[in-house]
Parts: sequence; C-alpha cells; structure tokens
Amino acid sequence: MVSVVIPAYNEEENIRRAADTISRILEREKIPYELLFVNDGSADRTWELIREEAAENPNIHGLCFSRNFGKESAIFAGLRESRGDCTAVIDCDLQHPPEKLVEMYRLWEKGYEIIEGVKRSRGEESGGHKAAAKTFYRIISRATGIDMSNASDFKLLDRKAVTVLVNMPEKNAFFRALSSWIGFKTAKVEYDVQERQAGTSKWSTRKLISYALTNITSFTTFPMQVVTVLGVIMLIVAIVLGVTALVQKIMGVALGGFTTVIILLCFTGSIIMISLGIIGYYLAKIYEEVKGRPRYILAEKV
Repeated sequence: MVSVVIPAYNEEENIRRAADTISRILEREKIPYELLFVNDGSADRTWELIREEAAENPNIHGLCFSRNFGKESAIFAGLRESRGDCTAVIDCDLQHPPEKLVEMYRLWEKGYEIIEGVKRSRGEESGGHKAAAKTFYRIISRATGIDMSNASDFKLLDRKAVTVLVNMPEKNAFFRALSSWIGFKTAKVEYDVQERQAGTSKWSTRKLISYALTNITSFTTFPMQVVTVLGVIMLIVAIVLGVTALVQKIMGVALGGFTTVIILLCFTGSIIMISLGIIGYYLAKIYEEVKGRPRYILAEKV
C-alpha cells in the first residue's frame, strides 16, 4: 500500500479536487492506497472538507494541528502517521502532477527506495523569485554535496527511509534536503510544475525568506563559514591599509586620514554586527532544540 501525505493550509478550494483526482488515478491503476491530509492550522473550511472526504472514502484520513506549525511539520506528521509500505508527499494544489505517483510507485516496485520528483520546468515565477531560489539551492547543494537545483517535496519513500526520517530527533528538519542526505537506492522522475487550478499561493516574500533562513541554518553551517571569510577579508584590508600608512609615514607624505578612518570604522562595525547576528541566529536555533518542544501538536484525527 502507498500512503500519500498531503499538507494543506487554507486549501478549502483544493481538498475535494485533490482527493478525487489522486483517488481516481490510484484506483484506475489498482494501487492500494491511503490519502493522509494534514491540516496545518487552516483558518478556512479546510478541516471541515477533509472530514467530509474521510466520511465518504474509507481510504482518506486526516490530521488536524492545534495551530499553524508550518509545512515541514505537516510533512513529518504525515510520515509518522502513514501506514503504507511506501509513502509519497504531494502538494494539495496539484502543482505536483498526481499521475506521476504511478510512475514513482512502479519504480518503487522495481526496488528503488527513494524516488525524487525533479522539476523539469518551474512554471510561472518572477525573475526575482527564480534568482532567489537558485541562490538558496546553490547553498544547500554545496552543504550536502548533492545537486538540489531542481529538488522538491514531491517524493516517494520506502518504509525504511520513512522510519529513518521520523526517528531523527531534530525539530527544525528540512525534508527536501534530509530525504536526499539519508542515501538509499534513488531514482528520479522529471515533471513540469502545473498551474494552480484554484486558490492563491500561501507563500509571501517574507515567508519564503523566513523559510529559506530556517532551512539553511537547520541543515548547514555555511553562514558561520561566511563569518570566517568576512574576518579574513577584514584582516587583508587591515594589512593593506597598515602597510600603506607605514610606507607613507616613512616617505614623509602621510596625510590626515579622517575620512579613511571613519569609513574603515563603519565597515568594521557593520561586519561585526552582521557576524554577531548570524551567530545569534544559530544560538536561537540551538535554544529551540534544547527546549525540546514537540514539532507539532495534533488536535484531532479523522
């Protein structure tokens, strides 16, 4: 049996469509399945519609968070509650083409343990968003040693891979990267991102920036290495200015350097404050992990 985890946040317009479309595709291919919708603290009728779908179809189940905990938490909650021999993750808005689930399942039957959905095209995105996404994945790829330039949450994992992921104790987990990092026998399925058929994207620029920062700091120490690089740059600048000042002093042509001193002080102060901010962000993440609060709280199951 395949479990299909479907995170949902304010997706009342897509619940019925997702349930009907995915169920029809899997039933047509005679693939035993369960659909596991995870309501991530939605403010609309998302949970009500999930309950209605579960009442009509015994293969549909639902989890409801007590509040919004984020997509990563919704994915891991679905993975933990899934009962299938393999588990897939797909977006509720069906921008991940559900017909690819069949191709993924057939590859799993052939012995592959992780089947990754790889974006062939990203659909309609602004130039700024594409540039930001490219930078984000370049950092993650460098940290993992795995090419994640076209990675997505659209995946199918064998039960052993799911068990490894849900047993990881870290709270700020990045599913997209961790599912590649754990290894196992992997295959890839290319897909084109589909247009959202209903509703609007829940990702604002602020949320995307916050999402990127959280996942970068939870998975890699790359920003801390940036602090070291900035320190080296400042050392080189200091040596060059020091040698220049010394030579001018020896030659007797030294001039008043008030402007240079002010610029240097401002530059140095900025580097120090940025470095302290990066270190402080990591300390905050360590603090969150040490507190040991649960990744999510379930209010109801259906």
